[in-house]
Amino acid sequence: MTDDIRVMLVDDQQLVRRGFRMVLEAEDGIVVVGEAGDGQAAVEAARAHRPDVVLMDVRMPGMDGIRATELITAMQPGCRVIVLTTFDLDEYAFGGLQAGASGFLLKDARPSELVDAIRAVHRGDAVVAPRVTARLVELAAPALARTRPTEQDRLDVLSEREREVFRLMAEGATNAEIAERLFVSESTVKTHVGKVLRGLGLRDRVQAVILAYEIGAVGS
Repeated sequence: MTDDIRVMLVDDQQLVRRGFRMVLEAEDGIVVVGEAGDGQAAVEAARAHRPDVVLMDVRMPGMDGIRATELITAMQPGCRVIVLTTFDLDEYAFGGLQAGASGFLLKDARPSELVDAIRAVHRGDAVVAPRVTARLVELAAPALARTRPTEQDRLDVLSEREREVFRLMAEGATNAEIAERLFVSESTVKTHVGKVLRGLGLRDRVQAVILAYEIGAVGS
């Protein structure tokens, strides 16, 4: 069906790709359109298949997943990439943040978490597994800080309602959850989210989470 979410799997281990495929092909509304075992093959496959969402491993032979993410998101701005990280959550994996990833998911995530993550990034939400958030802030915030303006209070550019949306985004709330909390429509939330990101000079919701932790808008 034309409304299916088109997913591409990138991992240098065939068994891992096969496992993901089995999970996803059992889901209505999701179709696996391609696979790749390294970064270069992933870029070529993305060009050929034009997926909506890519599950991207990081450490692969040849071109790694970070560089592949950077090239794919530049080539197809509408494509969302979920970086697959290991238990160690090494700093290398978080290069995906600057490369344009829409989220991070641990490789040992349950099948339901994998499916939910794909659906979430496809509708415009960011995905950061709860166990990843603190480490993400610790590793990526300094790099983000170097690129920020130096205003004392960056939230001054936001309206009161936009600040509410920003704080809920930082807590990991989806657009639907924000809409329910604020008693507005999801389309209104999407408008507010766009204004928040533009006003704060942020690329996506993952960066919004990091900024919120840095300035103390939410607890660490």
